[in-house]
Amino acid sequence: MAQYELLLPKMGESVAEATVIKWVKQPGDSIDLDDTILEIATDKVDSEVPSPVAGKLIKQLFQENDVAQVGDVIAIIETEGGGEVVKEETPVSTSIEQEKPETIPGIEQLPEEKTVVQADFSSSERFYSPLVKSIAAQENISLAELNSIKGSGADGRLNKDDLLNYISSKTGSNPVGATQEKAEPIVEAKPASAAAPTPTVSKTSTTSVSGGDEIIEMDRMRKLIADHMVMSKSTSPHVTSFVEADVTNLVLWRNKVKNSFEKRENEKITFTPIFVEAVAKAIKDFPMINVSVNGTQIIKKSNINIGMAAALPSGNLIVPVIKNADQLNLVGLTKAVNDLAARARVSKLKPDETQGGTFTLTNVGSFGNVMGTPIINQPQVAILAVGAIKKKPAVLETEHGDVIAIRHMMFLSLSYDHRVVDGSLGGMFVRRVADYLENWDFNREI
Repeated sequence: MAQYELLLPKMGESVAEATVIKWVKQPGDSIDLDDTILEIATDKVDSEVPSPVAGKLIKQLFQENDVAQVGDVIAIIETEGGGEVVKEETPVSTSIEQEKPETIPGIEQLPEEKTVVQADFSSSERFYSPLVKSIAAQENISLAELNSIKGSGADGRLNKDDLLNYISSKTGSNPVGATQEKAEPIVEAKPASAAAPTPTVSKTSTTSVSGGDEIIEMDRMRKLIADHMVMSKSTSPHVTSFVEADVTNLVLWRNKVKNSFEKRENEKITFTPIFVEAVAKAIKDFPMINVSVNGTQIIKKSNINIGMAAALPSGNLIVPVIKNADQLNLVGLTKAVNDLAARARVSKLKPDETQGGTFTLTNVGSFGNVMGTPIINQPQVAILAVGAIKKKPAVLETEHGDVIAIRHMMFLSLSYDHRVVDGSLGGMFVRRVADYLENWDFNREI
C-alpha cells in the first residue's frame, strides 16, 4: 500500500490559509475519487476539499477549528500500490508575499508613517492564530516578547484577549485590534489581593437573567460580518443620496422577453444583471466612484468589478464579484449573476470569487423593502441599494399637458465615503444610474 499526502489546496492568489471546520471522512473510512474529505473556511467563503485519489483515510493531521497554511499536509490517504509516500505532483508554495499598497503612476508616493516589524513565526513551537499574528505585527511585538506572554487558552494558547490585555497594561492605550475586532468582548478582571486567585470568566456559563431568553453564539461568518461592518462605519463617514426612478419601460421589456430568453439561453433573466449593466455604464461616466483610499492617496481602479450582495439560507451575507462587468453584454451578465448566486447558496464559491470588488450592488427590494442605507463594503467607497419596484400614480408631462398615470417606480440609494466622494459626485452618479434604467429601449434586442 502507498500513502498519499493530501495538501491544503491553493484557493486564490491572496488566500494563504484556511480553517478546518468539519471532517467529512474519518480515519478508516473508504474514499472514492472526488469524495469530499473535509470542509474548510477562509475569511470569505466555506469550501470542500475533494480527494484526488481513491483509498482509505488513515490520518488527520489537523483538528477541527485548526488553521492550516496553503500547501500543508492535512491528511494521509492509503492507496493501492507500493509502500512509498506519494506527494502532490505540483508543489504549492507556502511563502506568501506581503501585499503592498497600490500606487498611482506619476504621483510621488507618501512614505510609510509606521514601520511594522514582521516576526518570523516559523521558528516558534508555540501556536499563534492569524488574528494574534496580525495584532502583534501592527503593535511591533517581537516573537520573543510574544512567547513571554501567558496565555489563557487551551494548553496555554495565547488568544486575542490575552494579547490585547497585555498591550493595554504595557502602553495604557487601546491597541489596534481592540477597535477592529469586536466579535468577543474583553473582560477585565477586578483587582484582587495577592492571596486570592484571579476569577475566570467562562463563555459557556452565561445564563439568562429572565430565564426565557435564548443566548446564541455567533457563527464564524457572522463574526466576520460584524467585525467588517463595525470597521467600515469607523473608517468611512457615510452619506446616502436617494433617487426615485420610473422603470416602466424596463419592466415591460423584461416581461416581453423573459420567456423567449429562458427558452433560448436556458437562463432566467432577472433585474439584477440589468442593474449591474447600468452601474457599470455609470462608473465609466464617473470613474472617481470606482476608487479606494490608502492613507492620503486615492487609488483609481482600472477594472470595474461589481460585487452583488447575496443572502444565504443561514441568514448570513456574502458578496460574490463579477469581474470586468463592463466588458460583458447582458447575456453574459445574466449567466454570471445566476451562476454566482446559485453557487453562493450552496457554499460552492471559490475564495477568489469574493475578492477584488471595486463597487457593490445590493437588492433590498428582494425583501419587499423600498429603500435602504447600506454600509460600504471596505475598501470600496460606495454601495448602491435598489428597492422594490412598485406601481404608483405619477405625473407625466405630455405635449397635451400633464397627466397622472400608473407607473412602475423604484428608489435607488447610494451610500458613499464622504472622505473622497462629495455630495455632487454621489448625487450625479446615482442619478446617472437611474437615467440608464429610465431610458431603457423597449425595442432592445438581446
